[in-house]
Amino acid sequence: MKMPAKFRAYCPHCRSHEVHEVEKVKKGRTSGLHWIDRQKARRGKVGNMGKFSKVPGGDKPTKKVNVRYRCTKCGKAHLRAGWRAGKFEIVE
Repeated sequence: MKMPAKFRAYCPHCRSHEVHEVEKVKKGRTSGLHWIDRQKARRGKVGNMGKFSKVPGGDKPTKKVNVRYRCTKCGKAHLRAGWRAGKFEIVE
């Protein structure tokens, strides 16, 4: 899927339609303070500890695309619900 790098969209902060810049959201670094991370540190590496059993069917063929929309007027960003796409490309 091709998406324009800039287009007009509704800004919830300005409460009006403004030009937005599109950026793909990258996964951030984990802090290591989540419950499962702390549990693994306590118990060490013993299988999967009964959690996260594999479900028949495997992975889905496509992943959801998360896109951040940044308003050029106020500079604040907002997200919309992600959608599934095989390929995602930002074009000028």
